[in-house]
Amino acid sequence: MRSNVCTLFEGHYHYGVAALTNSLYQYGFRGAVYAGYRGELPEWAASATINPGIDWAGCRTLSVVDGLEIHFIPVVTDYHLTNYKPDFMLRLWEGPGMDADGLAYFDPDIVVKCKWDFFERWMSYGVALVHEIVSNDMPPTHPIRMEWHEVIEKTGMQKNRDIMSYINGGFCGVSRKYIEFLEVWSNVIKTAIRHYGQDPAVFASYDRTSTFWNVDQDAFNIAAMCCVSPISEMGSEGMDFINAGWTMSHATGSPKPWKKNFLKLVLSGKPPTLAEKGFWLHAATPITAFSQSYIRYKSICIAIASFGGRFYRRY
Repeated sequence: MRSNVCTLFEGHYHYGVAALTNSLYQYGFRGAVYAGYRGELPEWAASATINPGIDWAGCRTLSVVDGLEIHFIPVVTDYHLTNYKPDFMLRLWEGPGMDADGLAYFDPDIVVKCKWDFFERWMSYGVALVHEIVSNDMPPTHPIRMEWHEVIEKTGMQKNRDIMSYINGGFCGVSRKYIEFLEVWSNVIKTAIRHYGQDPAVFASYDRTSTFWNVDQDAFNIAAMCCVSPISEMGSEGMDFINAGWTMSHATGSPKPWKKNFLKLVLSGKPPTLAEKGFWLHAATPITAFSQSYIRYKSICIAIASFGGRFYRRY
């Protein structure tokens, strides 16, 4: 399978793009990373040059190492970038990534932990998905799922399967033959905006009693219920939300690993997480977004904070 990777970022999230790309390289990915962005490119991408060979106006390409390139795609949308994910992926497949057999989206606060060929095999089994933290299990009779039945009616679709747990929208791997999933996901987001008054520029309503709490992620879950394409699910360990994970680490929440003061936080009983350690593990090469001295400093801070966390931890 010939596959590409994509992500979306703005502002300081460029640090996450660098670490994500570094982790992909370490675990064998070679190919194109399509990084949709708003704002300015980071300093570490200063050598990226306009690429007229990419079917997207203003695209700049950075050759990271032999066989690995990042294509920086300027994105013009009123949507919050998280709500733009399926449309971005569909447009990539219509244009610059049309020759790929698979396309994997990663949020820019994720690093990978296993060989890339596993992801490609995973995508071949169905749309690759990962469950949220274990406390977010969501059985078929959950009241919010029951409300989603009305959403499904408004989209003109039907439920094709029961999903037992809530799914995290930070990653999905899609084979070209299952591209229908992205069309369904996009359709549900538009339905949330048109019929449920959701503001596409807002990340989340932070009201779990509403039909849509987090537009793109709830729509993602509805798409998993409705799509004709097969799906292939992993549990919460798939993003290191619980122990025993080996595929990805996802640094959800705030502050992000590149902004955290680990020594200060450990005094509050919060030692570094697996995702935070994973970010700094992949901060150095082949893309260097920080000075080597700063990376060494943060590594020492994490080691001290991890040791301290053995004796003092707030639950």
